[in-house]
Amino acid sequence: MKFLQFGAGNIGRSFMGRIFSAAGWEVVFVDVDRRLVNLINEKRRYTVIIKEEGREDERREAGPVRAVHGGDEAAAAAELAGADIAAVSVGKAALEQVLPLLARGLEERRRLYGDRPLDIIIAENAREAPALFRTVLARELGPSWTAETLSAAVGIVETSIGKMVPLLGAEEAAADPLTLYAEAYETLIVDARGFRGPVPAIENILPVEPIRAYVDRKLFVHNLGHAAAAYLGCRALADLKGAANPGEQSVPAVLSLPGVEEGTRNAMDEAAAALLREYPGVFRKDGLAAHINELLARFKNTALRDRILRVGRDIRRKLGREDRITGAMLLGARHGLPFGAAAEVYLAGVEFDPPGAAPFPPDAAFRQDYGLAAPLTEQKLGRILREVSGLREEGTPDGEVYGEVLRAFTRRNRPVSG
Repeated sequence: MKFLQFGAGNIGRSFMGRIFSAAGWEVVFVDVDRRLVNLINEKRRYTVIIKEEGREDERREAGPVRAVHGGDEAAAAAELAGADIAAVSVGKAALEQVLPLLARGLEERRRLYGDRPLDIIIAENAREAPALFRTVLARELGPSWTAETLSAAVGIVETSIGKMVPLLGAEEAAADPLTLYAEAYETLIVDARGFRGPVPAIENILPVEPIRAYVDRKLFVHNLGHAAAAYLGCRALADLKGAANPGEQSVPAVLSLPGVEEGTRNAMDEAAAALLREYPGVFRKDGLAAHINELLARFKNTALRDRILRVGRDIRRKLGREDRITGAMLLGARHGLPFGAAAEVYLAGVEFDPPGAAPFPPDAAFRQDYGLAAPLTEQKLGRILREVSGLREEGTPDGEVYGEVLRAFTRRNRPVSG
């Protein structure tokens, strides 16, 4: 059985490729990083080092594996044509560049194997990804592929990806560019209804329905909580006025600062209450509470050395209308529930400007996001709410969210009397 993984980055290697390799599948990566492709083909194996607080590091091997370069379209299409299942984890911004290559592979598969279906796992945590896949594939494949043909031939399998993979430091990455650090969590939640063939009989794969409920749980509880820890933690460091040091730049360290864990939990609790209203019968209150406790324990895993810089970067995307913070507030507003804690997270995200970026060069691409509107004023905040988060000043639920964030700004900047 062959598993084809588009994207050999953190999730592609530490999670997707690892669990299929462990199950005995042949694993092939497609990536545009030529150095990475060459290293995979040279080594044919790689290591995921599991970091758990209070335990010795566990080494989980993946291999044999191989890779093809995404620029070699004929080779990538041939690999897709012969795959038993495929997955995509390239990041939201690169999806539209990958989809034409998928279409070429599907044409080749149809030519060689007729109506043999292919399931494609979307390992992206992007709510709009399934619709984008269908739209772009239909456009690229052309009129010979009717909607019915495409639906029968291609299973578009949505997922909820909960794996946390921190960045390696520069020295560690240079020592072995294929090695990754990760947490032990290794459950792949997939849409039970998305498959056209059988769900792979792999212990780590958990089929659920409706998948949208679990995608929203990941985004509005896990992702919101992780961002909250980074943004509120950075704010707490700034409020300490000079108390910051490199050791305090980790997520576990800032969660120990006054008010950070409380604010993070409050935002997650608000989102959980909204999910209970949005998906009656899918989640239970005690189950979501246990999930939040588990996530906070995972966030505190000091062995991961996960930095607030990595967790908080790419702010403009994370403040987007459908993303973790604004999306959670809109969900709460639609159900008439409070979301003040999430509004504080939003404001802290706008202010996010962590010290100590130098040790992590990959974050330089997002540097323009930090201190989004410094010095922040009410007028600048209003512009961000409108232009970055796509909110209107009036109406429901937009106006309620817009107003709550402005009130959070007023409270934070109110002069202290006496």
